[in-house]
Amino acid sequence: MNRYLNKFCVLAFSVSTSLAAYSQADTAMEQRIDELVSKMTLQEKIGQMNQLTGTGLSDDMKSMIRAGKVGSILNELDAKTVNELQRIAVEESRLHIPMIFARDVIHGFKTIFPIPLGQAASWNPQVAEDGARVAALEATSAGIRWTFAPMIDVSRDPRWGRIAESCGEDPYLTSVMGAAMVKGFQGEDLSSPTSMAACAKHFAAYGATESGKDYNTTWIPEIQLREVFLPPFEKAAEVGAASFMCSFNDINGVPSSGNKFLNRDILRDEWKYDGVLVSDWGSIEQMIPHGFCKDLKDAGLKAILAGVDMDMMGYAYLIHLEDLVKSGQVDEKLLDESVRNILRMKFRLGLFDNPYTEIQKEQPFYTAESLQKAKNAAIEGAVLLKNDGVLPVKNTVKSVAVVGPLSDAQADQVGTWCFDAEPEHSVTPLTAIKELCGKDVKVIAEQGLTYSRDKSEDGIKKAVAAAVKADVILFFAGEEAVLSGEARCRADISLPGAQREMLKALKATGKPVVMIVMAGRPLTIPEETEMADAVLYAFHGGTMAGPALADLLFGKAVPSGKLPVTLPRMVGQVPIYYAHKNTGRPASNITLIDDIEIGAKQTSLGFTSYHLDAGDSPLFPFGYGLSYTTFKYGDVKLSKTNMNKGDVLIATCEVSNTGKYDADEVVQLYIRDKVGSLVRPVKELKDFKKVAIKAGQSRTVSFQITEKDLAYWNADMVKRAEAGEFEVWIAPSSAAGTSASFILN
Repeated sequence: MNRYLNKFCVLAFSVSTSLAAYSQADTAMEQRIDELVSKMTLQEKIGQMNQLTGTGLSDDMKSMIRAGKVGSILNELDAKTVNELQRIAVEESRLHIPMIFARDVIHGFKTIFPIPLGQAASWNPQVAEDGARVAALEATSAGIRWTFAPMIDVSRDPRWGRIAESCGEDPYLTSVMGAAMVKGFQGEDLSSPTSMAACAKHFAAYGATESGKDYNTTWIPEIQLREVFLPPFEKAAEVGAASFMCSFNDINGVPSSGNKFLNRDILRDEWKYDGVLVSDWGSIEQMIPHGFCKDLKDAGLKAILAGVDMDMMGYAYLIHLEDLVKSGQVDEKLLDESVRNILRMKFRLGLFDNPYTEIQKEQPFYTAESLQKAKNAAIEGAVLLKNDGVLPVKNTVKSVAVVGPLSDAQADQVGTWCFDAEPEHSVTPLTAIKELCGKDVKVIAEQGLTYSRDKSEDGIKKAVAAAVKADVILFFAGEEAVLSGEARCRADISLPGAQREMLKALKATGKPVVMIVMAGRPLTIPEETEMADAVLYAFHGGTMAGPALADLLFGKAVPSGKLPVTLPRMVGQVPIYYAHKNTGRPASNITLIDDIEIGAKQTSLGFTSYHLDAGDSPLFPFGYGLSYTTFKYGDVKLSKTNMNKGDVLIATCEVSNTGKYDADEVVQLYIRDKVGSLVRPVKELKDFKKVAIKAGQSRTVSFQITEKDLAYWNADMVKRAEAGEFEVWIAPSSAAGTSASFILN
């Protein structure tokens, strides 16, 4: 007993000592910040709040740095140049304050991981953390210590190009994956030279822009804002994201860069966030065409009053803040607050102690470990949507046709927002399949369509001619990288070009057709899914997409991905998402348009909520994904059927692998509040676990349910759980599984 007590006392002493040391270090940092701020001129304060894009070693840039007019520089990628500019800042400026060098490093620097939407399809936060860590290790070697990622905008509109950068439609899944990315970018110690400051963006609700158009307006009730769009940001703040970024959209008429409610009331006052809030590129200036500000001076005024710390490429602060302070329109204390936030991030990055980048003889790019992690991410993020027994490709197959515009597209497979990617390092599906098959299986290659928008009939004929010689056709479809990402919004989200026609021609050969979709968003592919014998949705899988897909297609790996976003049947269903609310007339007795008799009376169709030409269901639901094995879910068992507030309820389910392959399964927990003071969603994801289950074996998967999991924002703008009945599912997707119920007293 004494032995254990002594161990506890030692542990307690060490913890208390480390906490005290942390507290002392934190206090010392704040004292240094206060001392610096007290010495700064008004112009030097404004300089810290100014972020400019790099111009190399230009005389103008050097002069501005010496004068203390630049706090951060974007897009400077040469480590020697970075060091020289930093030297001027720390040796030739009056107060010797280092700068932060920044870059959009979204899902890789050189070694490119799947797009974030593809990473989210893994439902494995380790994948997201690994991707961000590799990106940080590579980017910091070029002097980059601040990245503008992760993008944690909840997005339910596949027309929006930037859904590729998101983690999908669900607040909980986005929160988990976003937090993992923050951890990966920032590492265990933010002051490490291999760590980058993360930036949670876009604050807020950018994924809800009208008609899926970039930069567009949003109208969001506060309850919906807090229930759907803010939770990932609150989680990012909780795990210590070093910075936040404003969004381009307005919310209820107020652009984010001028939104005091978002930036001060919620971010600072409610969440007690002490990191940096930076505008998006020119977003302060862009409040003028919004019609919210009359000129650049007015934009600068509203931005600083709203709490934006740093102006990215807008010049509003640089040109007008001094006049605004001297005229009394802005209290200089607001600038002090912003400068403190900026200096705090610089101290946390260790820049005051070690401002320079080590010039490495060998760059940490494309290491074997990084490439393996990128490959694993692409494997785990691929979602098997259909399989009529074609996959994995059988050992008896002697020849395969590799066709389609994405079969050998090095640049396109890495996806959007890869400014520093080197396509020549991408291993394509064609290359990987040839290597995997060797001499055992003949690979017949003919793209047919040279790019996704190609409409060439001659190319299709060539692909068909190749396909008839093969036992199995592997059709790599999708969209080019340039069709997704910022300002790449599509009103028509079907397969572009002549890809559907090509698939029809391939199907007509009578050979089994596997369609692999490589895209930056959910596409509407109902006809294609019907025609194909198997469908594997791979998103844009990054540098190692090819080897990952080869392993999956030929059974070296087993699919385990699940959809992080709903796949609609047609674009007219958008927005369509699993966590919708019921109407007073939920869909039932559905009669589709082709089933309506000529002359049918209105009343013959019933009166419930659905589309005549699409019904009420998506093509594939959120959380859906098949495997090469099969899983059987047992009944949901609850530790109690009556739960008091403050209790912990345990929900369990036995999941059995009833197939022939060892495999991973994403087990998902959904809850419904059956009756509330406000209408509640039909289901909400509350937790998930990715578990490995060997063929023929079973695992009991357990989840804890607390009062916090049952709480929501009510009409009084109070977040709390209400007494009543709740339904619980432990299931393989949002549209499957049996449920159990309990009462919250």
